[in-house]
Amino acid sequence: MAIAIVLVLVVAGSVLFHVLSPWWFTPIASNWSYIDNTLVITFWITGIVFAAVVLFMAYCIWRFRHREGTKADYEPESGRLEGWLTVVTAIGVAALLAPGLYVWSQFVSVPDDATEVEVVAQQWQWSYRLPGADGKLGTSEARLISPENPLGVNPEDPVGQDDVIVEAADLHLPVDKPVKMLLRSIDVLHDFYVPEFRAKMDMVPGSVTYFWFTPIRTGTFEVLCAELCGVGHGFMRGIVMVDTEEDYQAWLQEQSTFAQLSGTEVGMADGETTK
Repeated sequence: MAIAIVLVLVVAGSVLFHVLSPWWFTPIASNWSYIDNTLVITFWITGIVFAAVVLFMAYCIWRFRHREGTKADYEPESGRLEGWLTVVTAIGVAALLAPGLYVWSQFVSVPDDATEVEVVAQQWQWSYRLPGADGKLGTSEARLISPENPLGVNPEDPVGQDDVIVEAADLHLPVDKPVKMLLRSIDVLHDFYVPEFRAKMDMVPGSVTYFWFTPIRTGTFEVLCAELCGVGHGFMRGIVMVDTEEDYQAWLQEQSTFAQLSGTEVGMADGETTK
């Protein structure tokens, strides 16, 4: 009886903790409310299953408790019970997977008007590359990375000459504009994560991963690395500032382009040159 009571109290305590505890999601700052809704659906499904299983265990402990002169029935198999468990489990798994697959389809379907922003991770800092006046990012290669070219931008690509380079500094983004985040790592596994944006993705050396989002409110948000990347993992933090369009353009004008930082003269696509 004591064990049955404890199990019931565990369920009651879990429900009360969920309802009354002060912790919850950080206030959302992007278009991904779908992710919050998916998590809530998952909590409901797993919570109901947890409560049902634990309460069923408590009932069995009470109903089939030891009694003098009572012998347990031996039933090693039950086709009916197995059938019901299979059907209920399949429905539960489908209910868990369907919302996630729907959101994932949207998560990787980038709008045509999204601006590409490259995020480059390195132990233990974040750097960024934004398109310049032409609105396009130039190509980059890992073999081109050097102290003079930390992001590996291709100096022979005229499209990349006006790319804005933000090395180990804060990233600024305009509010209400979709952004496609291109994610690269130049050493080990990292993960670019801003909790308020509800968006994160692993960064794999040798690959370019991506996700997109639209910032929906201005403010300052902390970037975290969500993949253990070495002894400095806990200190790999950064800042993303979501600005009004006016403030964003003002910040953008203060940044240096790849051509300015490299100090080389390279032919542009229209025949002009930049130093």
